[in-house]
Amino acid sequence: MNYKIIQSASNTELKHLSRLIAQSHYRRQHRLAVVEGIHLIQTFMQAGHPIHTMYVPQLRANDPEIVALMRELPAQQIVLVADHLLEKISDLTHSKEPIAILSLPTQIEASIDNDVVVLERVQDPGNVGTILRSALAAGVKHIVLSKDSTDVWSPKVLRAAMGAHAYLSIQTVADLDIWREDYAHPLYATALSTAARNLYTLNLTHPVGWLFGNEGSGLSAKMLHSATEHVIIPMIGQTESLNVAMAATVCLFEQQRQRLTAGATLN
Repeated sequence: MNYKIIQSASNTELKHLSRLIAQSHYRRQHRLAVVEGIHLIQTFMQAGHPIHTMYVPQLRANDPEIVALMRELPAQQIVLVADHLLEKISDLTHSKEPIAILSLPTQIEASIDNDVVVLERVQDPGNVGTILRSALAAGVKHIVLSKDSTDVWSPKVLRAAMGAHAYLSIQTVADLDIWREDYAHPLYATALSTAARNLYTLNLTHPVGWLFGNEGSGLSAKMLHSATEHVIIPMIGQTESLNVAMAATVCLFEQQRQRLTAGATLN
């Protein structure tokens, strides 16, 4: 089968791909995201997300796994690229993986009747990706982020989430205070507060929201005030707090444990 081939670093299409990988404002402007690697591309395709274009390292075009991916797409959506060119613009170090462009999904407002994870000013891509992955594994499908959190569709977040984006409803909002006004269920904020309740004493068998804050400064005073209750994860030893992604994972899986024990249906 005949495919388009790019062999020049000055190619306009390749420059567009490079900017999508590197620049969050460019991704937002074009409403596009970039996924790198066979597993991630497969995950989004299986979840029904349309692929615009897939760029394949020319020397790997006969690899069985990549051939299987290419069979799922029309020939005009596949571009073979000289290996050193893709490697140069990839967000991965020394990558020889295929890269695909897909449309950002239309933002769907998180249902006020469902569980939700809310992230305020969480900056580390690895933390955001891990929280998304844990949320999906715990049956929570709705994610809300403040606009000053890291770009949830950056390549680093996409890799850390390992495909969770494909199955989640993700919404970035300009004002969490306004969003909070419409949420109908308890919103728990993890905080080192004297009034905080022990996580394991909460009844989490009904819909709840979880609020997690910035890695260094935690939640803003506004969001702490707007929370239904503050929650603490009991710990022994000299550790005072957990990384935000680990804290979120503990809370979400305690929720899942309670619901499985109670025979509740996960969202």
